Amino acid sequence: MPGGRLVLVATPIGNLGDLSPRAVAELAGADVIACEDTRRTRALLTAAGVPAPRLLAVHDANEADRAGQIVAILDAGSTVVVVSDAGTPAVSDPGHRLVTAAAAAGHAVVVVPGPSAVLAALVASALPTDRFVFEGFLPRTGRERSRRLAAVAAEPRTTVLYEAPHRLARTAADLAAACGDDRPVALARELTKVHEEVWRGTMGALRDRAAAVAPRGEHVLVVGGAAAAPPPADDEIEAALTARLGAGDDRRMAVAAVTEAMGVPRRRVYALAIALPRT
Repeated sequence: MPGGRLVLVATPIGNLGDLSPRAVAELAGADVIACEDTRRTRALLTAAGVPAPRLLAVHDANEADRAGQIVAILDAGSTVVVVSDAGTPAVSDPGHRLVTAAAAAGHAVVVVPGPSAVLAALVASALPTDRFVFEGFLPRTGRERSRRLAAVAAEPRTTVLYEAPHRLARTAADLAAACGDDRPVALARELTKVHEEVWRGTMGALRDRAAAVAPRGEHVLVVGGAAAAPPPADDEIEAALTARLGAGDDRRMAVAAVTEAMGVPRRRVYALAIALPRT
């Protein structure tokens, strides 16, 4: 039975005081720490008073190749702790491929939760938190960017996105064009740090603000969900029924087709159908 442990440890996104005692204990007990940047991780370990074990650089460019090496270390019964530069590994950071490989090999995968820019921005946004989606970073250019912007615009749940400061103005303008100037939005900047700021307003105001103020620090955008489309009016349903009946459907078939296509209660469609004048 494999005896290795892969431990994903969330690290501070700015404030070193957010490193939990459990996280410190796991870092101190690690045989190997897989990290994005060995220099940043050494600094974190020094601040936490933890002697550095073997550090293994694992980043976007080499994670797939490192996965086999990590599994071999786990096969020997060792504990490998995974950290990113900030926040929770595998969320817009390396870690997912390591988890997949370790789980496939039968090793324990343990998570030490902690700081999360996604959740911190979401709960501070004053936007609905009961249902939300995380989009991460939008593609920088091309058709895929346009597709993702359209998806955000149509999404009824609150959407959380990351953005780099030098791309904020363009993304704010693109989101305003896709979602409309009146869509509510919050912008969280430098979360947990000295200059933490949460701005709340509309997409149009954010576009204007981002164009006028040079952004600094890491940013999280929280976009309000799309408003539900109003239900169809009676005359729209009657027109759809008339078209189906004119195409040869009987009343039962027409009611079923219109109910499914328009997403309205069958009882309402049926009542309108029997009130239609016979032709």
